[in-house]
Amino acid sequence: MAAILAGGTENKLLDANRYATKKTIAQGMLDIALLTANASQLKYILQVGDRHEFYSLMLGLITTSIILQVVSASLETILSRLNLNKPESQKVAVYMNHALVGCIMLTLVVNVVKMSFGLDPAA
Repeated sequence: MAAILAGGTENKLLDANRYATKKTIAQGMLDIALLTANASQLKYILQVGDRHEFYSLMLGLITTSIILQVVSASLETILSRLNLNKPESQKVAVYMNHALVGCIMLTLVVNVVKMSFGLDPAA
Protein backbone atom coordinates (compact mmCIF):
# COMPACT_ATOMS: atom_id res chain seq x y z
CA MET A 1 0.00 0.00 0.00
CA ALA A 2 1.48 3.27 -1.02
CA ALA A 3 0.13 6.76 -1.36
CA ILE A 4 1.31 9.04 -4.15
CA LEU A 5 2.23 12.44 -2.76
CA ALA A 6 2.49 15.75 -4.59
CA GLY A 7 5.57 15.79 -6.77
CA GLY A 8 5.26 12.08 -7.64
CA THR A 9 6.95 10.74 -4.49
CA GLU A 10 5.62 7.62 -2.88
CA ASN A 11 4.88 7.30 0.85
CA LYS A 12 4.54 3.74 2.12
CA LEU A 13 1.81 3.34 4.70
CA LEU A 14 2.01 0.83 7.52
CA ASP A 15 -0.06 -2.24 6.74
CA ALA A 16 -1.12 -3.46 10.20
CA ASN A 17 -2.07 -6.95 9.00
CA ARG A 18 1.25 -7.49 7.26
CA TYR A 19 3.14 -6.20 10.31
CA ALA A 20 1.18 -8.50 12.64
CA THR A 21 1.78 -11.47 10.36
CA LYS A 22 5.53 -10.84 10.22
CA LYS A 23 5.64 -10.34 13.99
CA THR A 24 3.79 -13.61 14.59
CA ILE A 25 6.10 -15.50 12.25
CA ALA A 26 9.19 -14.00 13.92
CA GLN A 27 7.84 -14.89 17.36
CA GLY A 28 7.16 -18.44 16.22
CA MET A 29 10.71 -18.77 14.91
CA LEU A 30 12.10 -17.50 18.21
CA ASP A 31 9.93 -20.00 20.10
CA ILE A 32 11.23 -22.82 17.92
CA ALA A 33 14.81 -21.63 18.42
CA LEU A 34 14.37 -21.61 22.21
CA LEU A 35 12.77 -25.05 22.17
CA THR A 36 15.63 -26.36 20.00
CA ALA A 37 18.21 -24.84 22.36
CA ASN A 38 16.43 -26.41 25.34
CA ALA A 39 16.38 -29.81 23.64
CA SER A 40 20.09 -29.51 22.87
CA GLN A 41 20.87 -28.51 26.45
CA LEU A 42 18.74 -31.38 27.77
CA LYS A 43 20.64 -33.82 25.56
CA TYR A 44 23.97 -32.44 26.81
CA ILE A 45 23.02 -32.52 30.49
CA LEU A 46 21.71 -36.09 30.18
CA GLN A 47 24.93 -37.20 28.45
CA VAL A 48 27.15 -35.58 31.08
CA GLY A 49 24.96 -36.86 33.91
CA ASP A 50 26.02 -36.52 37.53
CA ARG A 51 29.47 -35.29 36.50
CA HIS A 52 27.90 -31.86 35.91
CA GLU A 53 28.16 -29.77 39.07
CA PHE A 54 24.54 -28.59 38.85
CA TYR A 55 23.01 -31.66 37.19
CA SER A 56 19.75 -31.78 39.16
CA LEU A 57 19.21 -28.03 39.04
CA MET A 58 19.90 -27.82 35.31
CA LEU A 59 17.71 -30.83 34.58
CA GLY A 60 14.87 -29.24 36.54
CA LEU A 61 15.27 -25.82 34.91
CA ILE A 62 15.47 -27.20 31.38
CA THR A 63 12.45 -29.43 31.96
CA THR A 64 10.50 -26.54 33.50
CA SER A 65 11.36 -24.32 30.54
CA ILE A 66 10.18 -26.92 28.04
CA ILE A 67 6.94 -27.50 29.97
CA LEU A 68 6.26 -23.75 30.14
CA GLN A 69 6.86 -23.47 26.39
CA VAL A 70 4.40 -26.28 25.69
CA VAL A 71 1.81 -24.65 27.98
CA SER A 72 2.37 -21.28 26.25
CA ALA A 73 1.99 -22.82 22.81
CA SER A 74 -1.21 -24.55 23.92
CA LEU A 75 -2.63 -21.31 25.31
CA GLU A 76 -1.71 -19.47 22.11
CA THR A 77 -3.43 -22.12 20.01
CA ILE A 78 -6.60 -22.04 22.11
CA LEU A 79 -6.56 -18.23 22.16
CA SER A 80 -6.27 -18.08 18.38
CA ARG A 81 -9.34 -20.30 17.99
CA LEU A 82 -11.64 -18.09 20.10
CA ASN A 83 -14.30 -15.97 18.43
CA LEU A 84 -13.58 -12.54 19.88
CA ASN A 85 -16.84 -11.12 18.53
CA LYS A 86 -18.68 -12.90 21.37
CA PRO A 87 -18.56 -11.10 24.76
CA GLU A 88 -18.15 -14.36 26.71
CA SER A 89 -15.17 -15.29 24.53
CA GLN A 90 -13.64 -11.90 25.18
CA LYS A 91 -13.64 -12.52 28.94
CA VAL A 92 -12.02 -15.93 28.47
CA ALA A 93 -9.49 -14.39 26.07
CA VAL A 94 -8.48 -11.76 28.64
CA TYR A 95 -7.82 -14.40 31.32
CA MET A 96 -6.00 -16.65 28.88
CA ASN A 97 -3.90 -13.72 27.69
CA HIS A 98 -2.88 -12.97 31.30
CA ALA A 99 -2.00 -16.63 31.83
CA LEU A 100 -0.01 -16.63 28.59
CA VAL A 101 1.96 -13.53 29.59
CA GLY A 102 2.63 -15.16 32.97
CA CYS A 103 3.92 -18.33 31.31
CA ILE A 104 6.16 -16.33 29.01
CA MET A 105 7.55 -14.31 31.93
CA LEU A 106 8.21 -17.48 33.93
CA THR A 107 9.93 -19.00 30.90
CA LEU A 108 12.13 -15.93 30.66
CA VAL A 109 13.07 -16.08 34.35
CA VAL A 110 13.77 -19.83 34.21
CA ASN A 111 15.99 -19.41 31.15
CA VAL A 112 17.92 -16.51 32.67
CA VAL A 113 18.56 -18.56 35.82
CA LYS A 114 19.44 -21.61 33.74
CA MET A 115 21.98 -19.73 31.65
CA SER A 116 23.57 -18.17 34.71
CA PHE A 117 24.76 -21.64 35.71
CA GLY A 118 26.10 -22.36 32.23
CA LEU A 119 26.49 -25.64 30.41
CA ASP A 120 30.03 -25.36 29.11
CA PRO A 121 32.46 -27.18 31.41
CA ALA A 122 35.33 -25.05 30.06
CA ALA A 123 33.65 -21.81 31.19
